Amino acid sequence: MKKVFNKNIIYSTSLIIMSILVLMGVAIPKQFQKFTENLRDSITVNFGWFYLLLVTAILLFCIFIIVNPVGQIRLGNPNSKPEHNTLSWIAMMFSAGMGIGLVFYGAAEPLSHYAVSTPNAPEGTKEALADAFRFTFFHWGIHAWAIYALVGLALAYFGFRKQEKSLLSVTLKPLLGVHSDGFIGKIVDIITIIATVIGVATTLGFGAAQINGGLSFLFGIPNNIISQSIIILITTVLFIMSAMSGLGKGVKILSNVNLILAVGILALSIVIGPTVRIFDTLTDSIGNYLQYFFKMSFRSAVFDDTKREWINDWTIFYWAWWISWSPFVGVFIARISKGRTIREFLTVVLLIPTILTFLWFSTFGTLSTNLQSSGVNLTKFSTEEVLFATFNEYSFGIVLSIIAIILISTFFVTSADSATYVLGMLSEDGNLNPSNKKKVTWGILLALIAVALMFSGGLGALQNTLIIVALPFSFIIIFMMISLLIELYHEKEEMGLSITPDRNPKKNQPFKSYED
Repeated sequence: MKKVFNKNIIYSTSLIIMSILVLMGVAIPKQFQKFTENLRDSITVNFGWFYLLLVTAILLFCIFIIVNPVGQIRLGNPNSKPEHNTLSWIAMMFSAGMGIGLVFYGAAEPLSHYAVSTPNAPEGTKEALADAFRFTFFHWGIHAWAIYALVGLALAYFGFRKQEKSLLSVTLKPLLGVHSDGFIGKIVDIITIIATVIGVATTLGFGAAQINGGLSFLFGIPNNIISQSIIILITTVLFIMSAMSGLGKGVKILSNVNLILAVGILALSIVIGPTVRIFDTLTDSIGNYLQYFFKMSFRSAVFDDTKREWINDWTIFYWAWWISWSPFVGVFIARISKGRTIREFLTVVLLIPTILTFLWFSTFGTLSTNLQSSGVNLTKFSTEEVLFATFNEYSFGIVLSIIAIILISTFFVTSADSATYVLGMLSEDGNLNPSNKKKVTWGILLALIAVALMFSGGLGALQNTLIIVALPFSFIIIFMMISLLIELYHEKEEMGLSITPDRNPKKNQPFKSYED
C-alpha cells in the first residue's frame, strides 16, 4: 500500500504543479510572462558565472571518466550486450536530444550572430561571420552533450549496473542512502517530470510554429494559432500511435527515418549550395572553436558590460536550457544504452552528435550567411521561416523545403513519443515498460497544454519557467557527479581495475601482430 502511495504521490504532485503553472499561463498570461521573465533575467545575471563553471566542470568530469580505468565498466551485467545496433542508438539519442532544434536554428542562428546580434565584431563583417560559426559550434557542441551524457550515464549505471529503479533520485543513493527514497528523492523525481513536461510542451508549440511557417511560405497556408493547433492535434495522434507500438518499434523506426532524411537533406544542400565554401567554413570554424575553446567556456565579460547582455541572452540561456532538458534526454539515452561500456557511452555521446552538429551548422549556416552577404536580406523573416527563405534562393529549393517539413514533423513525433515513454516510466516508479494508458494520458496532456498556452500567449512564460527550473536541477547534477564518482571508485577497488598492463612482453621478444 505504501509503495502504491509513493508512486502516486510523484505522479499526482507533478500533475497538480503543472496544472497550476498552465492555469496561470492561461488566466494571466501577461503577468505570468513578466514575472517569469524577471526571475529568469535575475538568474542569468546573478548565476551566469555558476553556469559557466558548472558546464565546463561537467565536460572535464566526463573526459576524466573516459580515460579512467572505470571506463571499462559495462552498463549492465558483465556479459551484457547492447540492445540496439550502434547506428540506431545514435539516431535515437540524436532525435531525442537536439533533432528539431537543429532544423529550427540551423540557418537562423549563424545568421543572427552574423547580421543581427553579434558576440564581438560589428554586424556584417568578416570577423562577425567567423564569430557566428565559432559560437554556434560552442553553444550546440560538446558542452551541451556533456550535460546529457552525465545524466544519462548516472541513470544507466545505477539502473542497469546496480539494478536499481530508473529514477534520478536513485543516482544519489551513495550520498543520501535510504533518504533517496524519502522526501528529497520525491522532490528530485517531481522536478524531473515537471522539467520534461514543460520542455516538451514548449517544443510542441515551437515545432508546430516552424511546420506552419514552412507550409505558409510554400503553399500560403495561414500562419496562425488555428493552423498550429491542427498541426499539434495531427502529430499527437501520430506520436500516440508510435508510443503504443513500444520503444523498440516506434521511436527506433522513426529515429532511423530521421537520420536518413537528415543525411539526405544535408547531402543535397552541400551539393546544391556553395560546396567548397561549406567545407572551408567547417574546417576554419573547427580551428577557431578549438583555439578559443577555454576562452569561450569561461567568458563572462566582467570587464565589458556591452558584451554581457549577449552572453546572458545566448550562452547562459543555452547552458540553462540544456540543463533543464537533461532529465528528459538523460532518462531516454540511459534507457537505450544498456550493454555499452562507460567509455564507449561517453565517447560516442560526446563526439558523434557534436561532429554531426558542426557539419549541420556549417552547411545551413553557410547557405544563409552567404545569401545575406551577397545582398539578400534574410533578417526580415521570422526564425521559423529563415530556413525556407534560404532554400527559396537555391536550385531545387522547393524539394529541400518539403524534405525539411517532413523532417521537422518526424523529429516532432519522435521527441513527443520519447517524452511520453519517459513520463510514463517516471510516473510508474521507474518501470522500464510503462503502460500504454499512462503514455496516452501524458501524450494527450502534452498536446492540450501546448494548445492552451498557444491560445493564451503563455508559451513564452512556460519556456521561462523551464530556464528557472534549471537552477535547482544544476545542484542535483553536482550531487550526481559526486555520487557517481563515489560508486565508480568503490567498484574500481572491488574489481581491481587498473591502467597497469596485466602482461608485458619478455625481454627481446616484442609482441608482433604480423607474426603472432
